[in-house]
Amino acid sequence: MKTTAVVFEQPQQLSVRELTLVPATETDVLVQMRWSGISTGTERMLWTGTMPPFPGLGYPLVPGYEGVGEIIDAGPESGRAIGELVYIAGSRGFTDARGLFGGQASLVVVPGAKTVVLDAGLGEQGALFALAATAHNALCAVAPGVSPRDVPELLPELIVGHGALGRLIARLVVLYGGKRPTVWEINPVRMDGARGYDVIHPDTDTRRDYRTICEVSGANGLIDALVARMAPGGEICLAGFYSEPVSFTFPPAFMRQARFRIAAQWKESDLQTIAALANSGALALDGLITHREAVSRAADAYTTAFGDPHCVKMILDWRTAA
Repeated sequence: MKTTAVVFEQPQQLSVRELTLVPATETDVLVQMRWSGISTGTERMLWTGTMPPFPGLGYPLVPGYEGVGEIIDAGPESGRAIGELVYIAGSRGFTDARGLFGGQASLVVVPGAKTVVLDAGLGEQGALFALAATAHNALCAVAPGVSPRDVPELLPELIVGHGALGRLIARLVVLYGGKRPTVWEINPVRMDGARGYDVIHPDTDTRRDYRTICEVSGANGLIDALVARMAPGGEICLAGFYSEPVSFTFPPAFMRQARFRIAAQWKESDLQTIAALANSGALALDGLITHREAVSRAADAYTTAFGDPHCVKMILDWRTAA
């Protein structure tokens, strides 16, 4: 079976072309993609060729793990039904290109157990599930071993970066009853859109007593500035992705008995929590998707997603793809 896919032929070389799907098994579903998000973290590294080496990495490849589509065929052991709208975090792949993570395609083969059923009203917002799960995992990192909902006093008081991830973390802190968070943002075009929290330029912030700081911007060289804003015994959670070694000056961190945590990739439990919150309407995902492009304009979409500060989240529309 054939599919139309976004293919990174080599770093910074993109095409939209036909590929052959791997055969489906009895536990798989065939999903017709409707919308997919462009990740400015993982996909940017695959695009630039800066992704750290790991098994299976190579070109040509099909990126993408933020898909929403309709099941059009379901194996008898898939646990899913034809017609369901689902979120998918990638696919089982293609015979003539690597699938890393294989979600940017018009048709994909996915294990039914790896799909998450969406409320039909969510539509394209379902593509935000992976990012929201990443935000939830960051909160779990600052409150290990317990539900973030049960320890609002431990949730971040300062979030650094008002991109899509920073906004989702802030929304979850508000939802879970944490202290009204402050979000730092230096780009004026990204300072709007706050809901129950405050967005300010760091130069205007006079606080020096933040107990928990969540850094999601991925900017290098920020640690010393954040340590200076911590309360004694405070904590910094690194939830961005850093292309250079992360370092800090020891004496100020020593004087504050600073603690550091790293939030890793989201887990299945994070995804299921987000699905329950979003499907019920408790977590609002609106206002985060700012740009949309047809798949035929995929090259322009990636340029905008990676380079335009006005773009909080880019969605590819597959509904007219062959």
